[in-house]
Amino acid sequence: MTQENLEAVLNDLHCKYKLLQDGVVANYIPELAKVNPELFSICVVTVDGEAYQVGDDKQLFTIQSISKVFAYGLALEDHGRDYVLTRVGVEPTGDAFNAIILDEQSNRPLNPMVNAGAIATTSLIKGNGATERLNRMLNMFRRYIGHDVFVDISVFTSERSTGHRNRAMAHLMLNFGMIDPNIEESLDLYFQQCAVMVNCYDLAVMAATLANKGINPVTKERAVNSSYIKDILSVMYTCGMYNFAGEWAYKIGIPAKSGVCGGIIAIVPNKMGIGVFSPRLDARGNSVRGVKVCEELSQQLGLHLFECSRNNFKSRDLCN
Repeated sequence: MTQENLEAVLNDLHCKYKLLQDGVVANYIPELAKVNPELFSICVVTVDGEAYQVGDDKQLFTIQSISKVFAYGLALEDHGRDYVLTRVGVEPTGDAFNAIILDEQSNRPLNPMVNAGAIATTSLIKGNGATERLNRMLNMFRRYIGHDVFVDISVFTSERSTGHRNRAMAHLMLNFGMIDPNIEESLDLYFQQCAVMVNCYDLAVMAATLANKGINPVTKERAVNSSYIKDILSVMYTCGMYNFAGEWAYKIGIPAKSGVCGGIIAIVPNKMGIGVFSPRLDARGNSVRGVKVCEELSQQLGLHLFECSRNNFKSRDLCN
């Protein structure tokens, strides 16, 4: 597929799905309820660093649960996969992302993409105190995105003041020794990582960095050790879309992660990263338009991992 054809595909999908009015914005976090539900953008960044975008691609929003992917990578770098696996499992769940559930045998949270697992993962991030841990987190995001990022204090405060369910998860995990006693510091860091501000282009660059074995294709800076890419993508593929993960893998077939901000990132290894932003969510907390766009992109470009497996990708030859 040529550059011109890809641009036409993205424009057609944007025109088609901007008319879709299904879903509602997240309202359990007061600040998120204020987001304009009509915002909509699609971005693709290749492993060569070429970008294709349409819609409100510069509109900032909080990254929310998409941050779990990258915090997991940082925890892996800090402790290694064997130790992280003692604290957080890798099993998919048919339950909602905010379910207060641990594995009955190991007492671990089921995976790092649900809230309980993400809180446990964030608690593993190293640093001498809250400030150093936050700075390490922000610097990690900078490597993936290619520029400095900041936390939206209004959203952070909103999540912190209403996050009682997340606190319940943290106390339950503390009871079983899955997280350290400094619960409030770890919860604050978790709420802050979810409140990092990005735009749709940033999401696509972050996704493309994972597709490019951990090297940002725009800045050429390494964002994460390449040995952990398989861990990150495997968990995204099986768990990243919560209790929609199985149908996503069946129909769309690429690693992905959603957030209640309305964002979705999807990774085509060795080829490209995809970012979609549209705040209207379905009952599972996934962007309605985002899911539709990714499904059509997968079908039109042959992106399903079991359909398009060749690695010698060039940005002007997306699969064929």
